[in-house]
Amino acid sequence: MLQAITESVNTKNRMLNDDHLKSQIIEVGHQLIKMFKNGNKLMLCGNGGSAADAQHIAAELSGRFNFDRAPLDAEALHVNASFVTAVANDYSYEEVYKRMVEAKSKKGDILIAISTSGNSPNILTAVNKAKEMGVICIGMTGGDGGQLAGLCDYSLKVPSTETPRIQESHILLGHILCEMIENNLFNNPNK
Repeated sequence: MLQAITESVNTKNRMLNDDHLKSQIIEVGHQLIKMFKNGNKLMLCGNGGSAADAQHIAAELSGRFNFDRAPLDAEALHVNASFVTAVANDYSYEEVYKRMVEAKSKKGDILIAISTSGNSPNILTAVNKAKEMGVICIGMTGGDGGQLAGLCDYSLKVPSTETPRIQESHILLGHILCEMIENNLFNNPNK
C-alpha cells in the first residue's frame, strides 16, 4: 500500500517538474475552451481503464464538475454497447472508434485519445480518421507516448511506464482540464 502511494506521489512530482507537460496542459485547456466557445464537441476514447477515464471526463463536462452550469457537449465514444459490438463483429475491434469518429465529428471538434502505451491499434486508427476530418487530436499517454504521441496535435505524456500510475495521473489531468474549462466558460458562484 505505502509503495503504491509513494509511486503515485513520485509520478505527480515528476509531472509537477515537467515544464513541457505543464505548457501542453495549458495549451490543451485553451484549445478545449476555444472549441466549446465555437459550439463544437469533445469526443473521448480509450480501452479498459482508459475507457472508464474517457467516460469519467465526459461526465464531468456534460454533467457538472465544481458547480452547477449549462452542460457541455462531451461524449465517450464507447458508451453505445450495441454499436461497439456490431462494429467489432461486422468489421473489427480496430474499426470501432474510427467509425464513431467518422459518424459524429466535424472540423473543429476535438478528440482526446487515451492509451497508456500509446500503441492501441483502435485508438491509432481513430486518430488517423479524426486528423483526415480536421479534428484536433489530443493524446493522453505515458512513458514515451508510443505511436500516439507522434500522431496527435498535443500529447499529454505522464512520466511513468506503470499503467496504474499513468491512469491515476490521467484522471488528474482530466480534472485540471475540466476546472480550466468550467472556470473560463462560466461564472463560478464559489469565487
